[in-house]
Amino acid sequence: MNKYSTEHLRNVALAGHGGSGKTSLTEALLFRSGAISRLGRVEEGTTVSDYDPEEVRRRISISTSLAPAEWQGYKLNLVDTPGYFDFAGEVIGALRAVEACLVVACAASGVEVGTEQVAAYAAEAKLPRLFFINKMDRENANFAKVVEAIQGLFGRQAIPVQLPIGASESFRGLVDVVAGKAYEYDAKGQAREVPIPADLQSEMDRYREELSEAVAMADDALAEKYLEGETLTHEEIVRGLSAGVAEGKIFPVLCGSALKNIGMDLLLNTLVAWVPSPAHRRAVVASATDGREVPLRADAAGPLVAQVFKTVSDPYVGKLTLFRVFSGTFKSDSRVMNASRGKEERVGQLYLVRGKEQIPVSEVGAGDLGAVAKLQETGTGDTLCQPDQLLKLPAIEFPKPTLSLAVEPKKKGDEDKIFSGLARLTEEDPTFTVAKNSDTGQTLVSGLGEIHLEVMASRLSKKFGVEVELSDPKIPYRETIRGTTKVEGKHKKQTGGRGQYGHVWLELEPLPPGGGFEFVDKIFGGAVPRQYIPAVEKGVRETMAEGVLAGYPVVDVRVTLYDGSYHPVDSSELAFKIAAAMAFKKGFLEARPILLEPIQAVEIRVPDRFMGDIMGDLNKKRGRVLGMEGHGGEQVIKAQVPLAEMARYAIDLRSMTQGRGRFTMQFDHYEEVPAQLAEQIIAAAKAERAG
Repeated sequence: MNKYSTEHLRNVALAGHGGSGKTSLTEALLFRSGAISRLGRVEEGTTVSDYDPEEVRRRISISTSLAPAEWQGYKLNLVDTPGYFDFAGEVIGALRAVEACLVVACAASGVEVGTEQVAAYAAEAKLPRLFFINKMDRENANFAKVVEAIQGLFGRQAIPVQLPIGASESFRGLVDVVAGKAYEYDAKGQAREVPIPADLQSEMDRYREELSEAVAMADDALAEKYLEGETLTHEEIVRGLSAGVAEGKIFPVLCGSALKNIGMDLLLNTLVAWVPSPAHRRAVVASATDGREVPLRADAAGPLVAQVFKTVSDPYVGKLTLFRVFSGTFKSDSRVMNASRGKEERVGQLYLVRGKEQIPVSEVGAGDLGAVAKLQETGTGDTLCQPDQLLKLPAIEFPKPTLSLAVEPKKKGDEDKIFSGLARLTEEDPTFTVAKNSDTGQTLVSGLGEIHLEVMASRLSKKFGVEVELSDPKIPYRETIRGTTKVEGKHKKQTGGRGQYGHVWLELEPLPPGGGFEFVDKIFGGAVPRQYIPAVEKGVRETMAEGVLAGYPVVDVRVTLYDGSYHPVDSSELAFKIAAAMAFKKGFLEARPILLEPIQAVEIRVPDRFMGDIMGDLNKKRGRVLGMEGHGGEQVIKAQVPLAEMARYAIDLRSMTQGRGRFTMQFDHYEEVPAQLAEQIIAAAKAERAG
């Protein structure tokens, strides 16, 4: 691959709803540009960007993949991103590395929730957006309907710059609205100019007029000329379009078919002409160690500042770190500082990456995307810079996990392997987390959805050789009492030699929620000798940890030791510990025992039209709605819901809102479980222990 100046680089993320054809489009662009000699197919698992075994098996993109292409003296870093909600973190990481987002929609399916979502992510990142209506060769393809849907969401600034000639089986070419020319394509994707079809002439004229108006609104000099009634020249429209796209004032809508290779040359031309180069994007702001804000331009002679946007973990190759150079020049065989973690890293060979192919290079220049293997301390989102000039870029804000499942090895003895493999997978994906639940003893993996966690389990098997099972996590219930009681515990055992004797009287009282545990010593006159009192407390604590009703920890109880007796020969610490445990169990069951469950504070954001379904579902889940607020077509619902009802809420909410709802939750407090439900939980716990 040739070396390119910053001005001759174009970084573009391809994003959209799952199934819109992003990977096939990436493949077609690589083929048309000559980067590959054979057109791969998703169905056959032969594409450049979907090479992971899970991607090949499922026929969906799971990871962000780089696919650089060369076109007319420019290098285009095409970044193919997944379309499924479970892998939204991949999209967000990729958007940090590019100058524009090409939002891909299917001509038959139209604007789907994933289309809206990625366009919103790009807007948050303040990136220019272009739309590509793919699969114009598909049955039921409807260009006008998709354009109308795009404009309904993103306004009249979304303007078609191409029109399809034909549709479905008859789709054969494009009208270039900007150039005022038409092209038809042969079976190899080669274009020949043809007259503009008569039935498209008026439509082309209308869109060209809309384009001229949009361009004029984005450029003061052109606005004056346009308002005076003069016709804008082709060069002026192209110049104004480039400026309007870069400023986010115009969203060009293009179309074609990746499968039939129609429109790939025009799309490549568009990306070169209208996507800003890294040299022309607004400055990114880094923070210096003294708190100063330092604006950075993509200048090869500037200080080195690069940010990691993806990490790939492999048990054989090791860790591959993908980065974007925002300033300076990143060189092989050098030392850099990880400004995010305050650690120095030794850099070996740098690479350019195309799918799974790694191309060694001596340096990666400002604005370009590259990779380095085997960095020890660096993870996704970290900033790498010169050791003598510490500058840190803002962290990438990834979505928080919404679904947690328990993970267990299928084979005993694989526990250590599991933790090692999971740790490597968390390095690869910031939206995937692992935690040990101290209450239940389970290892919990958390992610953005069921497919996400299934993929991680599969990777654990394929990459690290550990077979695991995923299941719903146990709910960390608690046990406590509502009443007060006084109870005796006596442990007396006589054998041929020394016997065992311990005798206590305990009082059990409830404490307020969150009160924990109090042990009170009220022994007078040596009824229980001093040396045995710690054993009494230990017996109580151990019994509380094991639980009495259903094996869950006991909380919010005060235990007072107020009387007892001992034997000068047979008494021991063990005897008093056993006596205390006996007394506590007996007293607990007498003091109106209850089961407590964790209650979560939940915040749900949904479009207005789904409110009825959400409220009805919260009622079924024993939820308590605390308040609602409207925010621009969305409702924010704040509620308290038992954790037991929220185990798979990520899946439920996605289903109820067609993927448009989102939520966060965190532990709030414990509350009493309703009696009927408590009976079922206790019975199930006893059956599990018996089995």
